[in-house]
Amino acid sequence: MNTLFDKIWDSHVVQIVPDGPTQLYIDRLYCHEVTSPQAFDGLRARGLKCFRPERIFCMPDHNTPTHDQNKPIEDTVSRKQIDTLARNAEEFGLTHYGMMNPSNGIIHVVGPEKGLSLPGMTIVCGDSHTSTHGAVGAVAFGIGTSEVEMVLASQCILQQKPKSMRITVNGKLGKGVTAKDVALFLMSRLTTSGATGYFVEYAGDVVRSLSMEGRLTLCNLSIEMGARGGFIAPDETTFAYLKDKEFAPKGEAWEQAVGYWKTLRSDDDAVFDKELTFNADEIEPRITYGTNPGMGIGITERIPDNKGEEKALAYMGFEPGLQLLGTKVDYVFLGACTNGRIEDFRAFASVVKGCRKAEGVVAWLVPGSWAVEKQIRQEGLDQILEAAGFAIRQPGCSACLAMNDDKVPAGCLCVSTSNRNFEGRQGPGSRTVLASPLVAAAAAVTGVITDPRELL
Repeated sequence: MNTLFDKIWDSHVVQIVPDGPTQLYIDRLYCHEVTSPQAFDGLRARGLKCFRPERIFCMPDHNTPTHDQNKPIEDTVSRKQIDTLARNAEEFGLTHYGMMNPSNGIIHVVGPEKGLSLPGMTIVCGDSHTSTHGAVGAVAFGIGTSEVEMVLASQCILQQKPKSMRITVNGKLGKGVTAKDVALFLMSRLTTSGATGYFVEYAGDVVRSLSMEGRLTLCNLSIEMGARGGFIAPDETTFAYLKDKEFAPKGEAWEQAVGYWKTLRSDDDAVFDKELTFNADEIEPRITYGTNPGMGIGITERIPDNKGEEKALAYMGFEPGLQLLGTKVDYVFLGACTNGRIEDFRAFASVVKGCRKAEGVVAWLVPGSWAVEKQIRQEGLDQILEAAGFAIRQPGCSACLAMNDDKVPAGCLCVSTSNRNFEGRQGPGSRTVLASPLVAAAAAVTGVITDPRELL
């Protein structure tokens, strides 16, 4: 009668503190430059080493510029954070994929693509979108800097066990509807707090039909519903994706691993604390209209007149009843740990092929890793994109958040494939509309918010 979450969680329990939290063993810790410096300082202050350094991987991503990465970083704060991570990794004997390293990229893109994130694991990082790794069938969640220190020192963490929720999406996705649209749809239905206190298992026909990259996108956005994390039971799609990855088991160890991974599913009679079911017929390409990811509509719908959204609409310059189709766009951003993978670039290229970037639109196309950048060129997608007037930038978090050079100016409207549209998220005063790579591509070549189904 156990859920998959119970199985993974319970198998990692070291001890349960009476009337307190659970001491949970962690299989993989990812460290980036923003949330780790104080954690390493804490180790130094106590004279501690990392307990299991071989299970810890470090790489900069938030502050990395997406151009001229071979030159010194101009921004002093970004340069200090990235240099500090490199020094900490060297001092504590940790694997570090620095800038220009072929293994560098956004940590939540690199982990799965290298086979560092595997089914049945517990995975943490000082970053809320660690839920991305749940796509491989792992229990993955973001933690705070003091907790990063805890894992560095002990490879364990103290946590209260979340409740379990299963979200089932049945049916078949329509034309132009992607995993990103499924996630935006779920956020609009549950709101940004509807899954607070829960760990979400995604199930159903639609989820099973998603590629691994689509699953990574869906799990990435679990946190935006308030969930502690989200994950999908591993299946043949998972195994095919992970096979021959650099850190995946090999040979006989692979066969043994797959044998175990096949047991990682919720029992037929498992009881969840909450169950929700949706149908694919309800989902069309989607966009957001407000200042949190739950304020979203189908691309052909009109902005609702909801109480309490007045401030958000004023910030965005929108009003109830407005249809966003035809709204002028200033910037388009393809990338982030949400949509910076090779499939996202294929989707974008499929729309812009044979077209030209709209005059007046600034487009930032940012691969999630050097491996993605390499594959873009191997598949000739760079030629399609360049012929249409687009340039490929270097890997990094880029315009997902205003911690590097890629900032959207105040007042400008950006159609973004990232995960958050908070006030000023992409730059002070910037306005963000979250969307899929298909919707972003349609906006990039028309200069206005456009239903991508018209161009497919």
